[in-house]
Amino acid sequence: MNLNLLFTCAGRRNYLINYFKEAVGTQGKIFAADMTLSAPAMVDADVAILVPNIYDKDYIQNLKSIIQEHDIKAVISLNDLELPILSKHKAELEECGAIVIVSNEEVIDVSFDKLKTFDFLNDIGLHTPKTYATLDDVKRALANKEIQFPLVVKPRWGSASIGIDFPESMEELDLAYKLQQLKLKKSILNTISLNDYDHAILIQEQIDGVEYGMDIVNDFDGKYYGTFAREKYSMRGGETDKAISKIDERFEKLGEHISTHLKHLGSLDCDIFVTEDKLYVLELNPRFGGGYPFSHEAGINTAAIYIEWLKGNKEVSHLNNFEPERLFSKCDRLIEIKNSGL
Repeated sequence: MNLNLLFTCAGRRNYLINYFKEAVGTQGKIFAADMTLSAPAMVDADVAILVPNIYDKDYIQNLKSIIQEHDIKAVISLNDLELPILSKHKAELEECGAIVIVSNEEVIDVSFDKLKTFDFLNDIGLHTPKTYATLDDVKRALANKEIQFPLVVKPRWGSASIGIDFPESMEELDLAYKLQQLKLKKSILNTISLNDYDHAILIQEQIDGVEYGMDIVNDFDGKYYGTFAREKYSMRGGETDKAISKIDERFEKLGEHISTHLKHLGSLDCDIFVTEDKLYVLELNPRFGGGYPFSHEAGINTAAIYIEWLKGNKEVSHLNNFEPERLFSKCDRLIEIKNSGL
């Protein structure tokens, strides 16, 4: 059985490329696509393919051609901004013969739009930071003592902690909000923010507590499989830098609750704060997140589980050896970029 896999927006996710290369073995090849051949993940893939920007009018056609030419079995996106695009075109991409492991448009919309994430989490009875979509609304909340400084100011549609500020006074709030507006117009988030520019910046209460990440894994029919949690020891560039694996019934119940209501496909990266014995859900990212390697190294081989599911095998318990209290830290490595066309 052919198990050629295509990773789009491959970027810096070398670890995922290598996890899947190991899982696939001799059954197929790992293809990586990106808009630049100097993307580090392209080096570790079996085949690297240059594609246009995700917003290019020919982007989807390029993917369709790759799927057909290379007999791709499944497509996996590694970028938040691409998820709405792939979800919208999922049916036509799958007509070319590949399974596109991305959730439906409603799930992507709820997860990608942080204001809708806030509404969703409230609707299903979970704790989440109070969130406001205008400067006037948050100032009224401050005046009414509904919230207090410090606050969090961030893009409504964002990726990897791009453009987050933490104002501690009214003056800082005004400045942070104006700066966010200016930065948004110049960033990669500008295109998606045009959907509702007057409400493209959110202000949230800042939750103090212990931060955790969770991988909530569903199968490709949206059925819950399991939750794998880690306590974050440090962050860098918006991603987990050091973390220790945890097994806690509270996280398992929370993950299953989110899974049952959201019904996403595959792995969902979830940020949690625990404070005063309450679990606050911050974000839902329906893709492999930067924290996945900590779960993988602690014993849950989601990459290999994906391969078994693609082969039609439901029994994957032998690939789940997740252990608690395993501490890991990321570190950089230098790789040579050859024939990049630079």
